[in-house]
Order: sequence, then C-alpha cells, then structure tokens
Amino acid sequence: MVSRNLVNRGAEAAKLRGLLDKGKPALALVYGRRRVGKTYLLTQLWPPEQVLYYPASSTAAAINRRVLIEEAARWSGQELRAEDHPTWRAVFRTLFNLRPHEPVVVVLDEFQYLADGESGLREIASELNAVWESGLSRSSGLLVALCGSAVSTLRALAAGGSPLYGRLDLQLSIKPFDYYDAGMMVARYSLRDRVRAYAAFGGMPANLAVVDDSRSVGENITELLLSPHGVVRTRLLTEIDQEEGLRNTARYRAVLAGIGLGARTVGEVASKMGQRVDTPLRRVVNQLEGMSYLVREANFGGSTQRYRLADPAARFHYGIGLLSESAVATLGAETAWRTRIEPEVFPTYVGSHVFEDVARQACRRWAPERGLPAMAEWGKWVGRDRSRREVEIDLAGRTLDGTVVTGSVKFRTRPAGARTYLDHVIALERLADSGLGWAREALMPNSPFWFISAGGFAPSFHEVADPSRQIICWSMNDLYPDQPITDFSSTDG
Repeated sequence: MVSRNLVNRGAEAAKLRGLLDKGKPALALVYGRRRVGKTYLLTQLWPPEQVLYYPASSTAAAINRRVLIEEAARWSGQELRAEDHPTWRAVFRTLFNLRPHEPVVVVLDEFQYLADGESGLREIASELNAVWESGLSRSSGLLVALCGSAVSTLRALAAGGSPLYGRLDLQLSIKPFDYYDAGMMVARYSLRDRVRAYAAFGGMPANLAVVDDSRSVGENITELLLSPHGVVRTRLLTEIDQEEGLRNTARYRAVLAGIGLGARTVGEVASKMGQRVDTPLRRVVNQLEGMSYLVREANFGGSTQRYRLADPAARFHYGIGLLSESAVATLGAETAWRTRIEPEVFPTYVGSHVFEDVARQACRRWAPERGLPAMAEWGKWVGRDRSRREVEIDLAGRTLDGTVVTGSVKFRTRPAGARTYLDHVIALERLADSGLGWAREALMPNSPFWFISAGGFAPSFHEVADPSRQIICWSMNDLYPDQPITDFSSTDG
C-alpha cells in the first residue's frame, strides 16, 4: 500500500509500483525541482528493507563509488569492498544483482552528482547501459530509479544521442502541488484559508509540511516567511545558490526579484536592474524558465510574452517579503504583518495574483467529470481598449471545439451581485468595439460565461444573467467539492 501520508501522487505511485510488479528489470527517470517531493515519493512506496537509497554528493566520483558500495553492503548484508569496484561498470553490476530472488528498488538520487559535468555523466550513463544490456541474473523484479533536481541535465539522459536513449521504461516529471493538493497539506484550515495558505506557501510539499494548520495563516506567515530566521524564507533566499552549474547566482536572484516586483518583460527586468537588455540577461531569463522558476504567458488571443514567478511562495517572498524587510526590522515580523501586510497588501495579492490561478486550476481539475466544456487553453486578457481605458478579463479560453469561454474571478467574502455580471459583459463589449475578434465571439449566445466567486452569488446576479446563455457559477464548495464547508471567514479574523 502507498503511504497514507502521500498526498496526491497516486498516478506516479501506480506507475512506479507497476514497473517493479512486472518482475523484470526496469529503468525509470524521475526529476523535478528541489523540495517537490521526489525523494519522499520514492522512499514511501515500499518497505525500507526493499529500497537501496543513495543520495549522491557533489564530490569526487571515486568518493561516491566508495560510499555507494559501503551503503549497498550495509543494506544487503553482503561483504562488499570498495577496492573491488574501481569503475562504475563494476559498481552497477553489483548493485543490479543484489538480492536476485527478491524484488528490489535501487534509487540513485541526485544522479547528476555521480559525475563531474555532462561529459562525465554521459560516461556513467554509458557504463550503466553496458551493464543493463549485458543481461541481469535475476529471478525477481528490479527497479532502478535515476532521480535528480538538475532538470535539464536529467532530461538530457532521455534525449537522442544519450546512451540511455530508448532504454528508459518510465520518465516522471514531478510537479508542485496545485491549490487543491496543497490544501490537503493544511486540511484543518477553512477552505478560504487553504487558498490563503497556498498563496503564501505555494505548492512545494516541503514548504507546506512546516505549516502548522492548528495556528492561523498569519501566524505561520509571520514565523516562516517574514521572520529573518523563517525556514521557508531561508529556503527561498538560498534555493538558486543550490542549483547545479549556475554562476553569479546574485544575477539570477535579481531577475526573480525584478519579476516579483512587477516586471513582466525582459526589458522591464533590465530597467529594474539598471542595465540594458543583452544576450546574457536573456540567457538568465531563459534558464530560469527552463528550471521552472518562471512561467511565460501571453494575453489570450495575443502573442506578447510576459513572465511571472511560477510558485506562489516565491511571488510572496519577492513581491511582499522583500518589500517588508524594513518594516520587519523596525516593528518586528508580527506587527509588520498585522499593521502593514494583512489589512490590504495580502488580500490584494491573493485576489489579484493567486485566486485566478486557483480558478483556472479548478476548471482544469473538475470540469471534465462534471460534463462542462473541455478546454484546449485557459488564459486571461489584460490591457486597454480603443479609448485607452484599462480592461481585464480574468478567465478567457477556448474549448476543444473552438468556442470561446470567458468569465470573472472574485475572492471577496460578499456574494457576487448584478454588478459582477454586467461589468463582465461591458468589458467584452468594449474589447469587441476595439476590434478583438475573440471578444465578439465571447458575446455570441453559444459562448459560455464562467464565474467563480469565493463568497457565492447574490439573487441580483441571477436576475440580470442572460437565461439563453450557459452560465457556470462556482463558489468555494465547487473548488473543493469533497471537502466540508465551514464558513467564508478567515481564521485570522
């Protein structure tokens, strides 16, 4: 049985367990950002006596070989000597034939550390492949999981030209939790506070694991994110320094800070950094995107590319935490939260920068099983109409059959009324008059409207809604359909 403490990850767990259950040698590649839960997943699926787990260290290959053999000897109870294993081929031959009559899992974590650079890793992969292809003398199953957080390096092991190309039985990219699974990590919170916790601590399981949901969201933010010694704050400050192969990590942090403070294009990032746009800066931005620190998005129906921080915890840290350092130093973390951040800054951040993500995640997660439109894409639109007035459409997308779906998202405690519906229609009309074809499509009777309101819907909303159009209205119980509803209030009062 999978560990009861394993949140979500059911599909990944089933695939990994299925490989071992086949009773044949299988090779899996598992990668994802640091603290996303790779190690926890791989060490919770089977009893400890069935798993040889080795976390490689960033040191010499000879040291890793020696320590790995010593760990294999301890785990297996066999007499294994490092001096008998002068090459990686010898190491792999021994590892893959341990306990040949029992199902065994060998996890080589931070696999990239076994070698010095990509060329060295290619040699190690070649040695592994040679042992794999030579045939293994086993009567029971073997699963070898190559695991790591150097995402691009690990991905390269599966690419054409790699010695392991075509040899892998499974590739797993472990992603951060979405809003719903993040909420399962803080299950004692009200539904509204689960959203607020996700806005502050994001979807990284390691960050959520230190949140004490018997205390208020604000108390956790104060202690873990705002305090100079906060565990999550320290992680966010140092995570770039721990990435393999990056030089001048201060430059990477500067880009993250610039985007956290509102820059959306490379030009805006350069302006905040006080420099010009050049090839090195573009390379840094591209690397951060490739490492999943940044996501790129465009206005629905448009091509202009914008960047933002992928993880809500990073958005909080760079967009709120850094700006509050002076207040924290002067007033203390608790007072700075209570007087400066909690009253207005944090609610605005949650409503404007996180709850829309929650809404889109919920639409993708729950719509198919409810017979609602299957979406080919979800986005938003932010800009100005023909008269230069600002317009924002929170939800905008196309179904698989090409129909435009639009809507609005509100995190307010009060129910959405007639104004919410009418404002959305007026915004679409202004964009349609400005020449946007998708807005004209959205006003057609066959285009659904999708409204998500944390506070529910007032009678006036339904009184003005067009009865001839499909109108989908979701409140908190639709975002968390199998969770008990408490109230719409915050535990922070």
